[in-house]
Amino acid sequence: MPLTSTAVPAFSTPIISVKPVVLPAPDRGDDLQVRVSAPVSGTGLPIVVFAHGFSQSMSSYDPLVDFWASNGFVVVQPTFLDSITLGITPDDPRYPEIARFRVEDVQRVIDDLDAVLGAVPGLAGRVDRDRLAVAGHSWGAQTVGMLLGARVLDADGKPGPDLSDSRVKAGVLFAATGFGGDDLTPFAKENFGSFMYPDFEGLATPFLTVAGDHDQSMLSTRGPDWFTDVYHHAPGARGLLTLFGGEHSLGGIHGYNATDTTDESPERVALIRRASWAYLRDALGIDDLAWKQVQAELAEASGPIGRIDTK
Repeated sequence: MPLTSTAVPAFSTPIISVKPVVLPAPDRGDDLQVRVSAPVSGTGLPIVVFAHGFSQSMSSYDPLVDFWASNGFVVVQPTFLDSITLGITPDDPRYPEIARFRVEDVQRVIDDLDAVLGAVPGLAGRVDRDRLAVAGHSWGAQTVGMLLGARVLDADGKPGPDLSDSRVKAGVLFAATGFGGDDLTPFAKENFGSFMYPDFEGLATPFLTVAGDHDQSMLSTRGPDWFTDVYHHAPGARGLLTLFGGEHSLGGIHGYNATDTTDESPERVALIRRASWAYLRDALGIDDLAWKQVQAELAEASGPIGRIDTK
């Protein structure tokens, strides 16, 4: 059963969404295209930079973006080089470095916030830049996790460079991949091994993890618990939202009526967007009431669709 609280309507305020905002990126081969979404009114607005999953784009994840923006957040979405909208193939010389370009793209967005926010008249004066968060789904979770303090182990098992950003105050990781090594399938090692060996010891910025308990990945030899590694091993972990019956699309967070959703559930999506919104308000120091309420309602629900664990 879905949560029954009406404390947060699905769409509290009309929103405006502008795309593409083009950021020059001469070292990237293609300039960076970005979408920015925001409520049409309100001040002191926090910012979330959202990283899409493999092959998606800045035009994806409207079920999350519409809700967050309508309820007081500015949401910025870069389109990464792996997006199907750009048509880059594995033969492209940039392809082996796409994971690095992804992180650099998020960094570029944060560095160029003036240009991004300037695309919406008057928006720059309505945001609170000290309340900046990141979020991402699947590969996007791995991408933004680097700015929260995660690192990648090299061939000798040594952590790579620390790319954490002190401007980022919180994060949400949707379906974040777990440890590498023997936990990876031969396919994953052959195709993605260069960046799928995460080190979570330095991931100290506070974050929420969202995982489905039916998310069986073709990349891992383990079960759905693989997607909870970051919660159990990163010092910044504050919460784990487990979706009962949830698979990798977590009910369909990447698009309305998406035909590739294997576990379509409007109720699951409604819980995810409300819980993630509530967590970010708490983590960014806005208020903790909604986050406490979501936890209490799930704990008391008859036949809940998920569970929240906290540290």
